[in-house]
Amino acid sequence: MTISASPAASAASPASPATAGAVPDAQHLVLTLSCPDRPGIVHAVTGALARRGGNITESQQYGDDETGLFFMRVAVLTRVPRGELEADLAELATTYEMTWALDEADRRVRTLLMVSKEGHCLSDLLFRAKSQGLPIEVVGVVGNHETLRDVAEFYEVPFHCVPVTRDTKEAAEAELLRLVEELGVELIVLARYMQILSPALCTRLRGNVINIHHSFLPSFKGAKPYHQAHERGVKLIGATAHYVTEDLDEGPIIEQDVTRASHADSALVLQRKGQDVERRVLAQAVKWHAEHRVLLNGRRTVVFA
Repeated sequence: MTISASPAASAASPASPATAGAVPDAQHLVLTLSCPDRPGIVHAVTGALARRGGNITESQQYGDDETGLFFMRVAVLTRVPRGELEADLAELATTYEMTWALDEADRRVRTLLMVSKEGHCLSDLLFRAKSQGLPIEVVGVVGNHETLRDVAEFYEVPFHCVPVTRDTKEAAEAELLRLVEELGVELIVLARYMQILSPALCTRLRGNVINIHHSFLPSFKGAKPYHQAHERGVKLIGATAHYVTEDLDEGPIIEQDVTRASHADSALVLQRKGQDVERRVLAQAVKWHAEHRVLLNGRRTVVFA
């Protein structure tokens, strides 16, 4: 499920004399789909777009021999009203048993960031969204502590403090869902949010929550993982960004990266290196998701990078 539906095409209003017969502006749309693999899918999809005068600007596809599923992402420029194109695609979906979505290529995805006390991922995402073209609209920051309120306010993003304890967890998640509904949230990013979401919430938000963590799991669990890694003399450190599921830290992986560690690195240096990797990996995963480049394939993902 999606957290909230993407903005629907505006209903057509009666044409005035000045606009009657006017050619609609070109729309840049992205179509993503998955279905059981069989001959003719690419031909059927591209043919449907071509018949509507669509100009395909990007096309990627992948057939998974293990699952028997086919995945496709197509970017298209078209002047056809979106509703007409959706009707054509719905007809194709019935024939090919497709799960599909159509969205504006350049639309910024309404995103809620969740944090605790570490601010490196929060600061990085807010900066990229404001100045580096990261295609998300950050509609709010939720923290279970007040620690990072000033960071959110610096970027003029509303901050909501929702404390979480064992006794208040259910109420805190209810408040989170209220904010999701009220703000029209489409994506939640756990930007070093140090709380575990309940299985029920993970199921409800499946495919719409991205988490980041260091790559030491499951070897170095709990507090001070970088100190544990330092004690073991690790030579590679990294980070993993994945979708959140009810299986803790085992959701479908979107992106990973590593960097070298040296025997001369202190635990603090390791932590700083790790935080830098976390920033980069999380930003890349969020970018790919917002550009509709990630499709779920069971416990894995297909990433059309």
